[in-house]
Amino acid sequence: MPPHVDRVLKFLADEETASLQRLDEWLRIPSISTDPHYAVDCKRAAQWAADYLKDCGFATEVLPTGTADKHGHPLVMAHCPGSPDYRGPHVLFYGHYDVQPVDPIDLWESPPFEPVIREGKPGGPGRRIVARGAVDDKGQVMTFLEAVRAYRHVTDLVGGGVKFTVMLEGEEESGSTNLEPFVKAHLAKFKDCDVCLISDTGMLGRGQPAITYGVRGLAYTEITLHGPNQDLHSGLWGGRMLNPNTALVQILSQLWDSNRRVTIPGFYEGCPEPSADERAAWSKLGFNSAEALAKIGLPPAADVGEAGYTAMEREWARPTAEINGIYGGYTGAGAKTVIPAHATAKVSFRLVADQQPDKTVSLFFNWLRERTPPGFCWDLKDLHGGFPATLPTDSVHLQAARRALKRAASVDPAMIKSGGSIPVAGMLKSMLGISTIFMGFGLDDDRVHSPNEKFEIDCFRLGARSHALLIDELRALQDR
Repeated sequence: MPPHVDRVLKFLADEETASLQRLDEWLRIPSISTDPHYAVDCKRAAQWAADYLKDCGFATEVLPTGTADKHGHPLVMAHCPGSPDYRGPHVLFYGHYDVQPVDPIDLWESPPFEPVIREGKPGGPGRRIVARGAVDDKGQVMTFLEAVRAYRHVTDLVGGGVKFTVMLEGEEESGSTNLEPFVKAHLAKFKDCDVCLISDTGMLGRGQPAITYGVRGLAYTEITLHGPNQDLHSGLWGGRMLNPNTALVQILSQLWDSNRRVTIPGFYEGCPEPSADERAAWSKLGFNSAEALAKIGLPPAADVGEAGYTAMEREWARPTAEINGIYGGYTGAGAKTVIPAHATAKVSFRLVADQQPDKTVSLFFNWLRERTPPGFCWDLKDLHGGFPATLPTDSVHLQAARRALKRAASVDPAMIKSGGSIPVAGMLKSMLGISTIFMGFGLDDDRVHSPNEKFEIDCFRLGARSHALLIDELRALQDR
């Protein structure tokens, strides 16, 4: 290990208390992107990050998003060119500074934007910082920021000498509506990036680091089935015509066959089987479906999904169709005997490999039209989507990240996939041909999006060390 790397790691250790104090400052800014009342706070959070990167030597901009009619939250862009002798990849680091709403506020043990450090308990969470955004994603972004800060202090090299572009978004938690138009409008900033690095995922468990080499895509729809031109008295009209609520649930129940496979023709195009090597590697990770179900109050028999696959395989390598919400007619207190004029459902699809969101939505809408009851009609909305993203495990960039994590944690990181979606990864792959490495440090009990969100200090420490060592590994790569 080069001597300066030892000094960088020592600096990180010596600065840990100060690092957490800097994270505390950022967490105190209530940058809730989905609520317009917090627009000013989102600007403050963006400027905070821009100032931090500027102090680390990056050329930094805070750029507007959206249109003249509808402004979005600003986006932070920062760049460093790398040292003159650097021949490694140009790395795009992506993160987000916006956070989820805090409701229900009465379940927080402390105010969500007044961070507190809680000590660990035997058999429970370790020492941790508790606040909204602690792990998703300010705390994880901070592990990268502290690593580049340490390099600047110890070596005076901006970004540790690596060529970095940093993009910190302010709308990830509200659908990233303006991200794709922004990237299209600023292609010159990304045109020679070779790989994207994201810290917004998790580990297998405490002391079990992991690299996520694939995430699923998403297609999200809202469908409304319209029947009569008004709500009807169920006594006068019941049994005389089809109830839109009944019709909708009957149609949606046809989405799956007896093996829990999606029945939409063409749905599985672009969806390969997990390889034998992947299935063998995943089987060694010790995932226990019964234990996972028990945590959510369900018995082992509740392990239900596409036949022929384990729970982990279904989460990481198979697409899904889900009804996320369904409503129609009277849903208030007490009784109101109506047949509704229409019924609505939110239906989403998780996608893998080469499945495309727009194609999936088109197939689904055509499938619905073929099942339209006589005299009824549909209102079909494509709300949003994102491409899946997978990085080959033999990628030189991914292998560099594996080495960095092993050096930081003294154990081999697991190679995992995620059932969730990070739309920016699929977007960058489809638009720019950039693959993404997900090197995250969250835990499954971090209460992401829930009250009392946390980030454990051991995970924060590992994240900072890993990013510092990744910089060293990137500098060792002479060919892109």
